[in-house]
Amino acid sequence: MTNIENDTPVDDGANTETAEGAAPTQGENEELAHLAEQVAALQQDLLYARAEVQNVTRRKDKEIADAHAYAATKFARDILSVADNLGRALAALSEEQRADEAIKPLITGLEATERELLSVFERNGITRIAAIGLPLDPNQHQAMLEIPSDKEPGTIVQEMQAGYMLKDRLLRPAMVGVAKAG
Repeated sequence: MTNIENDTPVDDGANTETAEGAAPTQGENEELAHLAEQVAALQQDLLYARAEVQNVTRRKDKEIADAHAYAATKFARDILSVADNLGRALAALSEEQRADEAIKPLITGLEATERELLSVFERNGITRIAAIGLPLDPNQHQAMLEIPSDKEPGTIVQEMQAGYMLKDRLLRPAMVGVAKAG
């Protein structure tokens, strides 16, 4: 650029001497190093952000699957008392009551209702926990008392209340009596 009055060159701050192949100055090297550090930090942040998004997505998918699989947990726990009462009612019937022709249709209806309830449990992944004759498992059994027995100590010899699982989760532990040592 020139000054119009005397045609002398004017320094406008543009470096006209630096060619494309010229080596960068010390200040430019520092700026390039700083920019490279910033790029590396931003790339690392991007990787962390992507990993976090993947983790959140996996967690969300698992929570949705669990919500679908275990949505009826509260209802299942509540209906167990109905199954218990129905089982107790049938167990309380004596042989002469079962032979009485007047109440035979009632008993047949109660037994059919119990079979249907157990079938519904099975279709929905509700299973009864095995107890009698097995060693006590604190993850599935709740020991209520010790009973003198010739069985090995810690073996379940009596079941006071059945336990149930919903798929792989405990709905209710089985309340049991275990063999006493000695």
